[in-house]
Amino acid sequence: MSDDFRTERDSLGEMQVPADAYWGAQTQRAVENFPISGEQFGRRFIRALGIVKKAAAEANLDLGLVDEEVVEVILQAADEVIAGEHDDQFPVDIFQTGSGTSSNMNANEVIANRASELLGEEIGSKAVHPNDHVNFGQSSNDVIPTAMHVAALEAVEKDVRPALETLREALAEKESEFDDVVKTGRTHLQDATPVTLGQEFSGYRTQIDKGLTRLDTVHGHLAELALGGTAVGTGLNTHPEFPGLAAEYISEETGIAFREADNHFEAQAAHDAMAEAHGALRVIAGSMNKIANDLRLLASGPRNGLGEIDQPENQPGSSIMPGKINPVVAEAVNQVHKRVVGNDATVNYGAGEGQLDLNLYKPVLAQDFLNSTRVLANAAETFAERFVAKLEADAAHCATQVEQSMALATALNPQIGYDKAAEVAKTAMNEGRTIRDVAIEKGYLTEEDADDVLDPRKMTRRGILGD
Repeated sequence: MSDDFRTERDSLGEMQVPADAYWGAQTQRAVENFPISGEQFGRRFIRALGIVKKAAAEANLDLGLVDEEVVEVILQAADEVIAGEHDDQFPVDIFQTGSGTSSNMNANEVIANRASELLGEEIGSKAVHPNDHVNFGQSSNDVIPTAMHVAALEAVEKDVRPALETLREALAEKESEFDDVVKTGRTHLQDATPVTLGQEFSGYRTQIDKGLTRLDTVHGHLAELALGGTAVGTGLNTHPEFPGLAAEYISEETGIAFREADNHFEAQAAHDAMAEAHGALRVIAGSMNKIANDLRLLASGPRNGLGEIDQPENQPGSSIMPGKINPVVAEAVNQVHKRVVGNDATVNYGAGEGQLDLNLYKPVLAQDFLNSTRVLANAAETFAERFVAKLEADAAHCATQVEQSMALATALNPQIGYDKAAEVAKTAMNEGRTIRDVAIEKGYLTEEDADDVLDPRKMTRRGILGD
């Protein structure tokens, strides 16, 4: 055996493991069995695995099931995993056994070997045993879905929610700033009655408000933990008080209130909560996509488009057209939406593919869910800070467009009737004139009435003008 490797053993025999690795034989088998994507779990999931193992050890200590000396070093090793000190020790590919057993054993072996080292024993000695100590009272079938929920809810609450709140505040500031900017509303991409730019931004802000409410709605189901169900949900080899104690310790570690699953069979055989929660992320991504698309349209031009808002000059827009500025940040948001929608297809399809007592899509469900939270959170914050916050309104251009709009004729309906209002609009369009000029010329309005009925600002509020 080379000095670069050591021999570790599991139930199938001996394996050569890199000498400096904390993982053991089962992890090494997984590394060799699954050379598929080169993609491994990231920080959020590894942290969650550490949290679950720490909480399990604390619960087992309280129940007198694992020796205190062993638990103490397990806790220290788990804390190091939680802190990210051993992320390079989790080499297993995402595409592995569908239960995530390889990743569970990866965590067990890393923590056991590091804990053995802390006791002054050799790595690989199993002074702290990956199964008998670190995994006591657990199964991959309840550990992995527990880690999935812990990682998912932490990502939602600590990454996505703050980023959305940042975006919401940026939109709310523009809503207030643009309250006095009257512009042409548009439906079917055609001129419609006037609105204020602030009113349009109030719609964007409300989309994000409702997105945050959607996160509130899915919180409770993600807060349920499968831990304690062991292999199939019956809880074989687990103390009756273990699930509740472990959930309390997980709550303490994360600052989020987790609890034992209402039904352990559902928690392991199905992943409806993950599908539901990712659905909320998909809707939020769609909201951001709509906002980004609108802002791109409103900033189009700058001379031959709508040109109602001025976008920030984040970077040169073209390698061939000097001076061109593109809405690059908004376009990144558009792309994030497509990624989240793709992830949603994976999460929903995988979540619905449980068979009998176990869903076997856990690793890819977890990975794609967490990918969505990461890109969505980063996109929301970047969108808020590097695009929305830097937008400026071209109020003069907006006013000119409103004055020329044929849709002002809508306000004539209660005064002169639809047919005469349509006549005014057609004449104005054909002769390149304003609705106001034509309505006065035809004797349908006096100048004083026109000032009232065709006041664009008044048209942005509910009511019938001219009464």
